[in-house]
Amino acid sequence: MTISKAPSHLSVEMRKFWSVVTKEYELEVEALLTLRAACENWDRAQQARELVTKEGLVMPSGKRHPALDIERQAYVLFLRAVRALGLDIVQPGPVGRPPGR
Repeated sequence: MTISKAPSHLSVEMRKFWSVVTKEYELEVEALLTLRAACENWDRAQQARELVTKEGLVMPSGKRHPALDIERQAYVLFLRAVRALGLDIVQPGPVGRPPGR
């Protein structure tokens, strides 16, 4: 199995995420493109959030900061890509208490 290296323009956080995902799953080329889109959108959301944190929620004009919409849309696209890859499925654990308790 060949593990594709994370694109260098991704944040350290997303390069680590890429590494974990590509080690856990055998992804086809198309899926790697979806993973790349997910990572890029996460990074974009973080950039927008940092900008809003620095500049505030409201612009001097009294309008909401446009980066709020960028952040929201980037998170939505990240979650869609993760869902498309099937990474949002958590295997169910045992129900109830551990044995002996």
